[in-house]
Amino acid sequence: MGCENGHSRVVKLLLERGDSNPNSVTYKYSRTPLSLAAEGGYEGVVKLLLQQEDIDPNTADTLRGQTPLLLAAVDGHEGVVSLLLERDDTNPDISDTEYGRTPLSYTTEHGHEGVVKLLLRQEDIDPNTADTFRGLTPLSWAAENGHSGVVKLLLERDDTNPDIPDIEYGRTALSWAAGNGHEGVVKLLLQQEDIDPNTADTGYGQTPLSLAAEGGHEGVVKLLLERGDINPNAADTFRGLTPLSWAAENGHEGVVSLLLERDNANPDIPDTEYGRTALSWAAGNGHSGVVKLLLQQEDISPSTADTGYGQTPLSLAADSGHEGVVELLLEREDINPNTADTRYGQTPLT
Repeated sequence: MGCENGHSRVVKLLLERGDSNPNSVTYKYSRTPLSLAAEGGYEGVVKLLLQQEDIDPNTADTLRGQTPLLLAAVDGHEGVVSLLLERDDTNPDISDTEYGRTPLSYTTEHGHEGVVKLLLRQEDIDPNTADTFRGLTPLSWAAENGHSGVVKLLLERDDTNPDIPDIEYGRTALSWAAGNGHEGVVKLLLQQEDIDPNTADTGYGQTPLSLAAEGGHEGVVKLLLERGDINPNAADTFRGLTPLSWAAENGHEGVVSLLLERDNANPDIPDTEYGRTALSWAAGNGHSGVVKLLLQQEDISPSTADTGYGQTPLSLAADSGHEGVVELLLEREDINPNTADTRYGQTPLT
């Protein structure tokens, strides 16, 4: 109880007796006094315990298989982590048994830069160890959560691989950062020579650009499009939507505008789900601003019907009552207001 509550004087008195066992475990989770003190961030208690000759700094609990170092690292107890790492027999790379995560994995997720720095100084630390839960490396955990300072620390190591996909969706650190709109992290990752900005995930076949466009993250989209090797037309394998179609479907005008500035961005590519173009998605969802941008393109076909139900952009807009979109489309002389769909034979008017 003295260790769990941080009572260093009580702990000192107990340890001065030769018969106090510093490696005794609690009944409930089999945690040692060192684990309890480390989790609570009690540096004074940890220091006292580590002075004991028979102390084992690597004893894991039976609840999640977490060592004292891991427990301290999770909560960002920098002082405790430092004390534990001063010992030659402390293993900094032991994974827990619940998620297969190392101390570095947890600290990168939570953005504890000071702890990350201490762990990366250890010669026997592996910065690429992926967990068994989602298969994310420490870099991917940091990138997903937008911890640019941690990402920078990891990338300063020559042995950090920035392009390892996870086992959940097959996404790299760049994909996670792009999909969540973390501009600072994306910028850092794109500076790496061995990064592939077009790597699609294995879950839905989306590239970092596709994920950023779907989420409406203009800053990230801009950073990605500044690269000459980026493919603005890469469609996913789930629905076959291009980044432009994802942005148009969700009404992200800023992203649509950025994509249309690229000479090689094709605004008229249909998806594989319903055979709809970006214009069809924008019109059907009532995004008049996006529709206006698309109609300004010389190579746009405003009357292209989808392959699912044979509906044109005008038919989709009329069906949902999007007056503003209907008005924009009818301003075009090449719009046919009488095109019937292939499912019910209905025109936009009917």
